[in-house]
Amino acid sequence: MAILTAYQEFTGGHYETGTVRNILAYQGVKAPHTGEPMTEALLMGIAGGAAFGYFTFEYKGYPPHIVLLTRNTFDPLETLFERLALPREVVQTTNSDKGEANLIDALESGKPAIVWADMFSLPYNLLPFDENNWGVRPLLVYGYEDGQAYLVDRANCPIIIPADVLHQARARIANDKFRVMTLDAPDMDRLAAAVSKGIWQSISLYTDAPPKGKRDNFGLAALQYWAKMLTNTRNKHSWSRFFPVGERLWMALAGNTTQPGTYSWIRQGAGNQAERGLYADFLDEAAVILSKSAIKEAAVLFRKAESAWDQLADSLLPDDVSQFKDAKTILDQKQALFMEKGAEATDEIQQLNARFTEIQTKVTANFPMSDKQVSTFQEKLAEQVLAVHHIEKQAIECLQSVMA
Repeated sequence: MAILTAYQEFTGGHYETGTVRNILAYQGVKAPHTGEPMTEALLMGIAGGAAFGYFTFEYKGYPPHIVLLTRNTFDPLETLFERLALPREVVQTTNSDKGEANLIDALESGKPAIVWADMFSLPYNLLPFDENNWGVRPLLVYGYEDGQAYLVDRANCPIIIPADVLHQARARIANDKFRVMTLDAPDMDRLAAAVSKGIWQSISLYTDAPPKGKRDNFGLAALQYWAKMLTNTRNKHSWSRFFPVGERLWMALAGNTTQPGTYSWIRQGAGNQAERGLYADFLDEAAVILSKSAIKEAAVLFRKAESAWDQLADSLLPDDVSQFKDAKTILDQKQALFMEKGAEATDEIQQLNARFTEIQTKVTANFPMSDKQVSTFQEKLAEQVLAVHHIEKQAIECLQSVMA
């Protein structure tokens, strides 16, 4: 068995860019423009950067829900590897014993390993196992010893679980079964080109037809569409029809203990406030790497957008409605506990989940707003979404001008 006893990298927050950041930092890779480890902001920007997507879903047997995208989700990991010419070694097998042996071999070579595991099968996520639900994501393993697996997965601390639990989570989905990846150092001669390509991809995701899906679901058009759906009363996907008062509106705002609501999509991503601050940090680095100081003007605008997203998140669960304020507090506490304690926070988070469910039950049975109040509430949300749109349109136009 093997464990990297010197491993201490837990800063990365996102399951893709954060994982890569942690591995490269552990392996001593330095960014040429700072002499320090590559930041997650830099990797996020290279992988396609900030974006926006708005989707509503409803599946038989499950409550309706919203999904917001705040960064590029079109193969960002492979995009990052390609743009930085980042060497990696990948081994994969369908054989259970070989899958475990490959992971141990990677660790014994002295490198942290990326593996793919089902989030619903990892107990610290507190997601109920469901034959119809799965979510395979990469995570970092830095130890596999004495029946324990030592993981890094979004939290700012080690996550230690039984090795057989990780093994079962790795085995759940055939396409990613028992894949193991290790990384070497990127080609820093490609850094400037990688940064430039990342910026242009972000611009494209805001302004061009999306790689797939409807235009109204992506970019600046999606922000306008979302604002329209908040106030429209005729469209079948409008909030008044798709998320009417009661359980459905609650799901749109706060979600439940399995599915995030809009509040959590905005406030509890890797960079907080729709990751706009993280992207602004990237743009500040890009200004140095590309010797284009004007990029910092776009960074200022994305920080202004971050503030607007923050106001939107607060507006979704306003403090003047006690149940909404309590729900918001619980969601924030859960996030803080996981980031600080990881798997050790499970009991505390379960208690918070029970309180959250109690609030949800009461609110959905007796919604704390009248129909008129809900209409006014959603009009104000639409205004704030359009305020975000206005700022981000300026930011993207600034980037277009500078990069052209």
